[in-house]
Amino acid sequence: MRPFGELERMAKKRVGLLFGMEDTFPWALIDAINRKGGDRVEASPVEMSYVKDDGVFPYDVILDRISHEIQFYRSYLKCAIASGVRVVNNPIWWSADDKFFDNLVATAAGVAVPKTVLLPHKQYPPSTEAKSFRNMKWVNWDEVFSYLGFPIFMKPAYGGGWKDVYKIDNPNEFFAAYDQTRDLTMMAQEAIEFELYYRCYVLGRKRVRIMAYDPKQPFHLRYVKNPPPMEPAFEAKINRDALALCEGLGYDMNTVEFAVRGGIPYAIDFMNCAPDADVNSVGQENFDWMVENMAEVLIEIATKKRRFELTGAWPTIMNPEKAAGEPVVLNKKYEPQGQP
Repeated sequence: MRPFGELERMAKKRVGLLFGMEDTFPWALIDAINRKGGDRVEASPVEMSYVKDDGVFPYDVILDRISHEIQFYRSYLKCAIASGVRVVNNPIWWSADDKFFDNLVATAAGVAVPKTVLLPHKQYPPSTEAKSFRNMKWVNWDEVFSYLGFPIFMKPAYGGGWKDVYKIDNPNEFFAAYDQTRDLTMMAQEAIEFELYYRCYVLGRKRVRIMAYDPKQPFHLRYVKNPPPMEPAFEAKINRDALALCEGLGYDMNTVEFAVRGGIPYAIDFMNCAPDADVNSVGQENFDWMVENMAEVLIEIATKKRRFELTGAWPTIMNPEKAAGEPVVLNKKYEPQGQP
């Protein structure tokens, strides 16, 4: 009779996919994991109903594609990760993260980002009133405009999918857009007038696929076919910066977007924890790369022991022990190492 520990090691690891309206990526990924996993790993859609408070979950790894839209799923995943399930991406950190904070991490990691300011809510959030904001001073808009310059992009600090994003060319347009932002937490950001633009899939904090991208085109035409070759040093810089951001933020599935101005890649958008992977928008070649590599990442996570973490590497990158009055600067000792 085999010892229990040996039987446990022999049992197949289970990978669950939690997804919503997607029709191409999840099923292809399940097939790829089952093809590559052999007698080690099997994959299937996550199934749940009500959730008991016993901390028992039937999966070793869960890939989360939908909890940012459904709070019930997010609570399920937070309990799962606390009970030993590896969740991609970490739901506890994802719940806390925001795009403005990520700009500070980028600066410390040596990644160029546009100048950005965080704006007060235009409307009072629910259950608040004027007295709730007694700590707020009036915004000196001339200072904001002088710091950023025009044109400006305004976008939510929490959000994605190009929702509530505005490009603004003057103060009148700025205030007209700001009036439409309801109680969202918005950022105003220097617009990078780019010569080139790239979108990168970053998987497992090790694998990077750099894709030429044109955000000015309709969604189905944004991935550029047959782009010109990249200079090796510039390609290495994009690769390094994409890895640095995902390692710093602790994301095992992400897209990172770079707008290139004057030869410098500026990270524009890099908190896409459930990125588009539909074959009809990303194209067959990118889709195949995403499916095959994500399958290998999830198999690796399921079969290798990994340390439990609540965040990525940002506490050591940003140096929270610095004096509060000092600005965030490049941490010259940091270079991305990849997830062990």
